[in-house]
Amino acid sequence: MKGHLHLTASVDAAGRTYISAQSFRAPLHMSKPHTEEGALIVNIVNPTAGLFDGDEVEMHARVEPGARLVLTSPSASRVYRARSDKAARVCQEIEVAAGGCAEFIPELFIPQAGARYHQQTALRVAPGGQLLYCEWLAPGRVARGETFQYEELLWDTDVWCGDTLAVRERYRLTPRDASLTSLRAAFPAGHYLGFFVIGWPQWPGEALDALTSSTVYAGHGPLAVGGGIVKVLCADNLSARKVLLRIREIFYTAQGRGVPGLRRF
Repeated sequence: MKGHLHLTASVDAAGRTYISAQSFRAPLHMSKPHTEEGALIVNIVNPTAGLFDGDEVEMHARVEPGARLVLTSPSASRVYRARSDKAARVCQEIEVAAGGCAEFIPELFIPQAGARYHQQTALRVAPGGQLLYCEWLAPGRVARGETFQYEELLWDTDVWCGDTLAVRERYRLTPRDASLTSLRAAFPAGHYLGFFVIGWPQWPGEALDALTSSTVYAGHGPLAVGGGIVKVLCADNLSARKVLLRIREIFYTAQGRGVPGLRRF
């Protein structure tokens, strides 16, 4: 199956964000947007069971000057056991123009035993734009005993701040080598959260330091240009969700803004 979602968020004469262009095809669907705290909330829905080997999905979102967009999802994403040597592939790109603000905050990603998955992400933020990007990786179907039993996950991420490549992150996870050692070191069934934060004028270091606890191991630091990065290992789903919401609160509070809700409609 090949699907896509393309959208552009613009701002009208009254300063309200709206979707000025959109196109989508199964397995992706876009919910009816709604506004909270001045941001347009858009849920990206996959009404199918999930992704299978050979599936290809493309997503492109652009945020125009003055627009504020929050992209989220109503439920977990899943990739199933591969029946061939092909991977399920997702290619996603987020562009934020000067004066625009975007947040990408999906639900957790659950790779099942034997799954093959390749994700390519390009984040492009113009000077004066803002982006809060999150990814949440679960260890698998823990209740079924499928902890870190996927066949292979490939993650390719590039972050551009203006014309400068600020981040090039590549990792390959498979139970056949030592690539999962760091994920297993703190917690036997740990959840991973990663954030790229671009264009935030204040870096709330003390609040981020305070995240670490008996169930959370967090670290953060600046990028060479444009922003910073936050990495978190959590003991389980509940602690991951709690710290994800807390990180959103920390960064919005640092700007004196209310936190846009993630209600599902």
